[in-house]
Amino acid sequence: MSSEATVPGSDGSSRSAPDATVATGSTTARSTGPVVGRLAQVWRYPVKSMLGEPLETVGLTSAGVAGDRRLALLHRGTGRVASAKDPRRWRGLLTLRASGGTPETVRIDLPDGRRLRPVDPDADAVLSRLLGQPVTLVDTAPPGAVLDRARPDEVLAAGVTAPVTVDVSPLATAAAAGTFVDFAPVHLVTTSTMDAIGAATPGGVEVRRYRPNLVLATSGTGFVENDWVGRDVHLGSEVVLRVLARTPRCAVPTLAHGTLPRAVEALRVPARLNRVAPLPELAAQPCVGAYAQVVRAGRVSVGDRVEVR
Repeated sequence: MSSEATVPGSDGSSRSAPDATVATGSTTARSTGPVVGRLAQVWRYPVKSMLGEPLETVGLTSAGVAGDRRLALLHRGTGRVASAKDPRRWRGLLTLRASGGTPETVRIDLPDGRRLRPVDPDADAVLSRLLGQPVTLVDTAPPGAVLDRARPDEVLAAGVTAPVTVDVSPLATAAAAGTFVDFAPVHLVTTSTMDAIGAATPGGVEVRRYRPNLVLATSGTGFVENDWVGRDVHLGSEVVLRVLARTPRCAVPTLAHGTLPRAVEALRVPARLNRVAPLPELAAQPCVGAYAQVVRAGRVSVGDRVEVR
């Protein structure tokens, strides 16, 4: 892995982010002792930008949660990866739900109740009709894979159907080549962060809008993972993660997710309460959660002890 990676900015910029071994930026004073909590939820998203599935236990490798984002759709005209980060074109992905731990076992539930398998001979045709775009389901990202990322402030102002500025964003700059993660293999968020957002949001907010792999139950207040960049997260008796950066948010949390309606406050509240730099050298932007690498692989289960050192 390269010693540098790029974190996409909300204005379309991509700047170098140092490797986890040297990333130490923080917006608050670093706590002097370990942060202790429990693993509250585990999520896997077998197909990029589709709805995912909760799990009770799963293995983590250097590629992240087993089976996570193993598949994606490519636009046959542009060659770009389909992502709901460009909601005008791709918000329909969030009406589809994927499950399964390997490409061979993945199932995609369609809005009309049908179930599709990637190996079905008409899979690409069915998905193309549903999304209104010519797409191909693939299991390996092409070299130099990119996606379109609408500027979230413009989406908030103009709406999901309006033409807005769309920036080209590289994938997996802190992960293995050929994978479909946005930046790093694991995305985590704490209940402290969700409580802070929920308290400022009429009716609260669902954690699944932010599409984390891991939800960590923590006792602190506010956006506690802001202070974790460069630190190690120990999960259970086996897994160790290293936090690389705070997670800058796109328009996706505001979109309808299955039966969840659109919710613009899912971005407006973090923009008001936690507009911080993902890394010290980056511009401040709304952040929720953190990106991490897997330092030591193993298996995790809901209820596992969590310690941040």
